[in-house]
Amino acid sequence: MPHPIILAPSILSADFARLGQQVREAAAAGASYIHIDVMDGRFVPNITMGPVVVRALRPLADELNLTLDVHLMIEQPEQMLPAFARAGADILTVHVETCPHLHRTVQQIRELGAKPGVTLNPATPLVMLEEILPYVDQVLVMSVNPGFGGQAYIPASTEKIARLRRLLHARGLRHVAIEVDGGIHPENVREVVDAGAHVIVAGSAIFNDRASVAENLDAFWRALGRP
Repeated sequence: MPHPIILAPSILSADFARLGQQVREAAAAGASYIHIDVMDGRFVPNITMGPVVVRALRPLADELNLTLDVHLMIEQPEQMLPAFARAGADILTVHVETCPHLHRTVQQIRELGAKPGVTLNPATPLVMLEEILPYVDQVLVMSVNPGFGGQAYIPASTEKIARLRRLLHARGLRHVAIEVDGGIHPENVREVVDAGAHVIVAGSAIFNDRASVAENLDAFWRALGRP
């Protein structure tokens, strides 16, 4: 069964003074995931949010039928996985670069009751994921270098997405969703989806001062050929 196309607004770019309201606006405009970027100032050069934000959003996510998609850009993520799972994360994604025992970490996520995802930086080759693919629900392709919002899409990411799609199909792992994060906007989202992406993460293209959350999400849906 083909994956539906999912828009996953990243609250990294949201107005935190109005976070609940902006999440409601995103859900009303067709978003079904909320992407939560967790940064530790060590693996990436920024510090963002922790389990307390996930916990605060959990009741709202239940009310609006939203999936909390938590991307851990942190060193030693296995130490924080229980806290994020208890806080209410639905999906927990870890970087291959931070997990020397990746299979064990993926097992830990599933045992905690969340869906495991894995991701890799733009310069990390797909071969680093080959052995773990049968054990995950989602692979996140970073199309910018992680750490900050508002960066430009790295063009080579499109071919990387297509190669990942071919690899998953060749191994009979079509149930594994492909997520892409970084520099995606209405002008290039069709390219990313045509390459094989299922879950589209966007931050500054959705949460900005140029238009409302609803208007920005509508631009994505129109670019994807949906009313």
